[in-house]
Amino acid sequence: MLLEINNLYFSYSKEKPLFQNLNLRFEEAKIIALAGESGCGKSTLLSLIYGLLDWEKGEIIFDGIKLLGPKGNLVPGETEMKCVAQNFDLMPYATVAENVGKFISNINLKQKKETVSELLEVVGLEEFANVLPKYLSGGQQQRVAIARALSVLPKLLLLDEPFSNLDFPRKIELREKLFKYVKQHNISLIISTHELQDIIPWLDQIVVLQNGRLIQNDTPEKTYRNPYNSYVAKLFGEVNIFSETEIEGFQLSKFSYYPKEIKISENGIEAKVLESRFAGNHYWNKLKLKDKELVVYTDEKIENTVKVFFV
Repeated sequence: MLLEINNLYFSYSKEKPLFQNLNLRFEEAKIIALAGESGCGKSTLLSLIYGLLDWEKGEIIFDGIKLLGPKGNLVPGETEMKCVAQNFDLMPYATVAENVGKFISNINLKQKKETVSELLEVVGLEEFANVLPKYLSGGQQQRVAIARALSVLPKLLLLDEPFSNLDFPRKIELREKLFKYVKQHNISLIISTHELQDIIPWLDQIVVLQNGRLIQNDTPEKTYRNPYNSYVAKLFGEVNIFSETEIEGFQLSKFSYYPKEIKISENGIEAKVLESRFAGNHYWNKLKLKDKELVVYTDEKIENTVKVFFV
């Protein structure tokens, strides 16, 4: 086991406890998402693991060794880990390439240059190698910080919302290259996010937090198909949530259905089409089923009334 969190207690103040008896296990060479709404404790947990915050009770064990946190470390942070948070801490008067190569030994300069070039390619910043950080956007600075963290091949990489500052095309490009790189080099990755749908294909495990409590801890497929509650289901995007009365009335097998899990069919329950809008690779539809409004995705535009069934 690479990382163990046992009976962890942490609070920013007595009035506002966050983690109360938190227990987690993370295996080696896995890509793990910490998911949940803003304020659920994702960033705080990364800071605790990396040794930037002191916890009150419990223990964090990394690679078989109990971590001491800020009280036990003169220099904040853990040597076998790297963390990229919202503060990128780049050297302002060094170029992008120099920032990326900061932790790489100068013994073999040719090898160092090749490694820096490879990492800049991973984060899509090859053409910015000789540029100073102040001329980069926030998203570009974040990618420099990620490349620098990867340069030492840490056992564990912690990323706090790494795609939040990126436009959609860059996000697609970076996530695939980043996840392939960490898998190739057996780097364990814990990534905090509130946009699970963007990264789910690459994940091995999803840990869902709500107000500091562990709500669900499972594989991506099990978490998606069997969310513990509506809070978890909503982390994957649009979803239709049903009350116990509605589940019974519509004879449903579960409390949540994603828009693609509701199909148009000749045999089903009649529903009125309120809206049908083009949304790129599907049509976004608002239907009214008795007194319940539903969001349903279809391949074609629909109108008037249709019949639906639940997959």
